[in-house]
Amino acid sequence: MTIDRWISRIPLDSPSAFMKQLPTLVGFGIVVLIALMPNGVPVTNWPEFVASIVLVLIATVLSLAVPWRRFAAEWAVIVPVLSLLAVGLMRLGTGSSASPFVVLTLLPFVWIASEEGRVNILIAAVGTFIVLLAPLVVDGGGGSPADIVRAFFSPVLYLIVAVVINEIAHRMRVQLRVAREAVEQQQQLLAQAVTAQDELVLNEARLKTANRLIQSIWNAVTEQSVIGTDLDGLIDVWNPGAAKMLGLTEKQVLDGKHHIIDFHDTQEIEQRLEDMDARVTTVSSVDEFSALVDTVRAGSADVRDWTYVRPDGKRVAVQVAATPRLDENGHRVGFIFVATDMTQAREFARLKDEFVGLISHELRTPLSSILGYLELMRDDDEAPLSEEQLQYLGVAERNAHRLLRLVGDLLFTAQVESGRFPLDIRDVELGSVVSASIESARPLAANAGVTIVGDLPDGPLQVRGDAVRLGQAVDNLVSNAIKFTPSGGTVTVALRADGETAVIAVSDTGIGIPAVELSRLSQRFFRASTATRNAVPGVGLGLTITKAIVTAHGGRLDIASEEGVGTSISIVLPVETPEPVTAAIPRVEVAP
Repeated sequence: MTIDRWISRIPLDSPSAFMKQLPTLVGFGIVVLIALMPNGVPVTNWPEFVASIVLVLIATVLSLAVPWRRFAAEWAVIVPVLSLLAVGLMRLGTGSSASPFVVLTLLPFVWIASEEGRVNILIAAVGTFIVLLAPLVVDGGGGSPADIVRAFFSPVLYLIVAVVINEIAHRMRVQLRVAREAVEQQQQLLAQAVTAQDELVLNEARLKTANRLIQSIWNAVTEQSVIGTDLDGLIDVWNPGAAKMLGLTEKQVLDGKHHIIDFHDTQEIEQRLEDMDARVTTVSSVDEFSALVDTVRAGSADVRDWTYVRPDGKRVAVQVAATPRLDENGHRVGFIFVATDMTQAREFARLKDEFVGLISHELRTPLSSILGYLELMRDDDEAPLSEEQLQYLGVAERNAHRLLRLVGDLLFTAQVESGRFPLDIRDVELGSVVSASIESARPLAANAGVTIVGDLPDGPLQVRGDAVRLGQAVDNLVSNAIKFTPSGGTVTVALRADGETAVIAVSDTGIGIPAVELSRLSQRFFRASTATRNAVPGVGLGLTITKAIVTAHGGRLDIASEEGVGTSISIVLPVETPEPVTAAIPRVEVAP
């Protein structure tokens, strides 16, 4: 058993009262044996001798029978006090001052003196004084001068001894208490250490499992290239997807010499630097790397189209997402470039646009011929048509015009998807554009039973733009509002100036659009669920075209709608825009 465990098992109030009384009981037993022996110490006073034995037995019974631990510690002193009185009676019964059994006084004396509390020093000294002085009092003050001196001098010595014993016992208790608290604290720390070790083992197992999972996922990413660099662009992370895309293994690249710029098209880097107003000539490696991470250094992720160049010269069209690489303290320590091969996607998009353009051109020619012959048939004076025939001819002509408009929309969206379409930039007075759209839509609104209301400013409101394209955008919004508004509803077309922007807002009291579908309204051929449920005609190109026109003018399209209440779509245009010959169309979706 270790010392710590031994100390922890020792109670501060041990031993028990009986264990402390046991030496006194044994001492009295020895005295009785000596007194009863033939040549032993003679008993001079049997009543007092018997009374001492009875008193010590009573003290022993009390030490056993009474649960002293339930009482205050000072009450347990009753037992040694009784034993001390028993020693005094034993002394009176066995020769008074000459009794050799005075030494028994030490046993209860030490017990009393070692108890907690300074008052026990006084109790021990007084009790000892009574035991030593009792023979002189009983004998009537007789005795030799030595006995008298001894009777008064010995209690003084006992008092000094009691002080020493009490102080030693007190310090031992303090040390034992401190030691016990230290052991308890040590045990708590040990328990915490065991718990921490168990958690550490568990976390280590979880970490190993997570590492295996991450490694499996890392090795499974073969269709995306993941390249990590330090702050200067030196590559230190190279996944299997990068090895597949660029034709170099991880061992070949992670030599501390390969830079991310080595795999980029130089012309694209220079073009990017031109866009950043950087120098084209004598460009350092750091400046070239800035073309890739300038946006990321500013605090935003950057998604951009680039071209990777393999060591064998093969070019790979990719879309690269550049993000910061952070340490455990959130400090940037490098960059991560996740590239997706866009070769097939771009080829599919090109083929799709070519197909749409081809089909549109092929449809446009026969439709123009059909409309021409329908017009000739209607206007032929030599063979006039009947009313019923003219009615049928009108239906065919309306559907042919509708199909021709659809072909025009397809051609326009093909131009949008190709990235550029022409704009004729001039000074445009928006009031006249909006008024023309309202007047053009009045017959359609009247047929649908919808009231159309114009809210125009008194003065002119001019922007720089293409009047035809802006009119087309407003026409699309107004016609959509009328289509989606039941009979008896209202469509409001408002124009207002808002700071340095002009706002054309088209609001209706129609069927509305679910909130979850607002972000998809500008996608080609997308139709809201409310439109399909209510069988509203259309192919889903109007808002796509409108969004492209507004974006080309440097504006934005704001959409707000509540199903069953109505929809409000606003064209927000800057009052002044540059004068491009053609307008680039960013491929972004309208946000609600």
